[in-house]
Amino acid sequence: MSSEHLTILTGASRGMGLAMARQLLREGHHLLCIARHADAALAQAGGAHCTQWQADLADGATVAARLDHWLAAHHGARWTSATLINNAGTIPALVPLAESDPAELAQALRVGLEAPMLLTAAFLGATAGWSGRRRVLNVSSGLARRAQASQSAYCAAKAGLEHFTRCVALDEAPRPNGARVCALSPGVIDTAMQAQLRGADASRFPDQGAFAQLHANGQLASAEAAAARVLAYLARPDFGTQPVADVRDAA
Repeated sequence: MSSEHLTILTGASRGMGLAMARQLLREGHHLLCIARHADAALAQAGGAHCTQWQADLADGATVAARLDHWLAAHHGARWTSATLINNAGTIPALVPLAESDPAELAQALRVGLEAPMLLTAAFLGATAGWSGRRRVLNVSSGLARRAQASQSAYCAAKAGLEHFTRCVALDEAPRPNGARVCALSPGVIDTAMQAQLRGADASRFPDQGAFAQLHANGQLASAEAAAARVLAYLARPDFGTQPVADVRDAA
C-alpha cells in the first residue's frame, strides 16, 4: 500500500516557505499552499499534487473556515500523514511602538499569531478522526525569547506562537492519536525579511548593525538549506517531544 502525505503550508510563495514547498513536492507530498501570491513554477512542478490558495492571512477566520470545509471533503483514511506548517509572518515598520501604524501592528499580529491559532484549530478539529500521523509545525524565531527594540509586534507574535504551542501540546497529549506539535526556530536565513532588517534606519532600529554584520560575515543560511533542516526536524520520530525547539540545537 502506497504512502500518501498531505501538507498544508502557509507563506509558500517566497523565502523558506517556497523552498519547503519545492522540497516537499520532490518528496511526493500533496501540498495545499496558502499565500498572498500564487507561484506559477510551483504549480507546474506540482501538477495535481499542488493546490494553491491566494489568501490574506490577516483575515484568518475566513481562511480557517475554508480550510475546515476543504479538509472535511477529504477522506482521512487516504492519508498516511497530515501536517500543518504555519510559516507565514510579517514585520511591520521597524520603529518604536509609539511611532507604529496601528493597521500595520494589527496585521502583523493577525498574520503571525491569530492566523496560526485559527488554522491550527481548524486543522486539529477537521482531522480529529483521521488515523494517520498528524503534526503541526509553527515556525518561530529566537526573538520569541529575546526582546528587541522596534520589534514589538514580531517579538510578541512569536512569543505568543510558542506559548500557544505549549498549550496545544497539553491538549493533544491525552487524545487517541493526538497530534504532535512544535514551535521551531529555524535560525537566521537569507530572506527578504532579513534584507528588511539590515536595511532599516539604525537611528530607529538599534540592532540594524547586527543584522548587517550577519550578512556581511556570510552567517545567513540559504532558504533552501534552512528548509531542508526544518523538514528534517519535522520528520524526526521524536518531533513534538519538545513543544518549543530550535533547529540549531538538534543533534
